[in-house]
This record gives sequence, C-alpha cells and structure tokens, in this order.
Amino acid sequence: MVEKKTSRYSPEFRERAVRLLDEHRSDYPSISAACREIGGKLGCSGDSLHDWWKQARRDVGAQPGPTTAETARIKALEREVRELHQANEILKKASAYFAQAELDRLFRK
Repeated sequence: MVEKKTSRYSPEFRERAVRLLDEHRSDYPSISAACREIGGKLGCSGDSLHDWWKQARRDVGAQPGPTTAETARIKALEREVRELHQANEILKKASAYFAQAELDRLFRK
C-alpha cells in the first residue's frame, strides 16, 4: 500500500507565499531568482514555491494544465477504478468457486 504524503506547509502558507511572490516578482531578474530568494526568506525551497505559483496560475486559468480540483477528481476516479477492479477479481474468483462446487455436487449424485 502506498503511504500518503502529507504536506509540510499549510494551504494558507502556500497561498500567502504565492501572493508575496506575485507582489515582488518584478523586483527580481527572473521568476527563478524570485522563487529562490523569497522561498529562502520564508523557509521553503525555491522549487516548491515555483511549483505552488504554477499551480495557482493553472487554478485561475492563466496557465494551461489541470487545476487542483481536476487533479483531485482524477485521483478519486483512479482510486474508484482500482477498487472496482479488485471487486471484479473477487467476484470472478467467487463465481468460479461456486461453479466448481455446483459441478462437484452434481457429479456426487
């Protein structure tokens, strides 16, 4: 079973960090430089801040890609498909077991 990853940073922290990046982005020569500097001051990695910024832009439609809600929906559907496949396998095995038991019962008569 896959262990669920928990975030070290709260959604509120991420939102504030992205807002701070947007407000001060023009003070830096590039988005990467801004992420490195601001992330360092906030105590998170520049890469994390850059990822949060890109996701926030996707969520408002400013950048192509799946939104947070779409990603959550996809994960839920994948989980449901996985569960349905497991249930289907269980039903196939049960069906085969009961079919064999019925054949054995018929031949014992």
